[in-house]
Amino acid sequence: MVGAALRAQAALALIAGAMALGSCAPGGPSRASGGAHAGVPGAAAPVLIDVTVAQVKALAARPGAQATLVNVWATWCGPCREEFPALARIIANHPGTRFVLVSTDFSEQRGAALDFLKRHGITDSTYFKHEGDQAFINGLDARWTGSLPATLVYDAQGRPVAFWEGAADSTRFEAALAKAIAATP
Repeated sequence: MVGAALRAQAALALIAGAMALGSCAPGGPSRASGGAHAGVPGAAAPVLIDVTVAQVKALAARPGAQATLVNVWATWCGPCREEFPALARIIANHPGTRFVLVSTDFSEQRGAALDFLKRHGITDSTYFKHEGDQAFINGLDARWTGSLPATLVYDAQGRPVAFWEGAADSTRFEAALAKAIAATP
């Protein structure tokens, strides 16, 4: 009986995750975070969806956005916390861009990650790394050493146009997004 209940809970979690990932499909919201409710007092709380590197790459390649910005971060990372206000402003100012925010916090820090996102006005679905560190690092970009934060920017066709490790300011985010949008024919 207990095994059946656990399997049912796992199935519901998988369905919820699939539905959330599907919301980024054409015709649905194109942004993974920072959508219409970003920064709105009383807006819904953010949701953290388990994600693998293959799913992150699929989100970046999915049609429907002018560009996609993937940011890998953690609440325990000082540079991540420093850059997050600039990132939140970029999210609010770029409605045609898909943002894929991936927390690499430890599983016991999931609540802290959700609180952090809410404090910064992020209310849409975001992501939580759900595979081994090295596999995620190697799979996302061969240049990535694993340092946080890490940012990748893709054009509308899912082609990478920018990558960097370390904190960025609004100017760097804006320049990378402008390059991605200009790269699209």
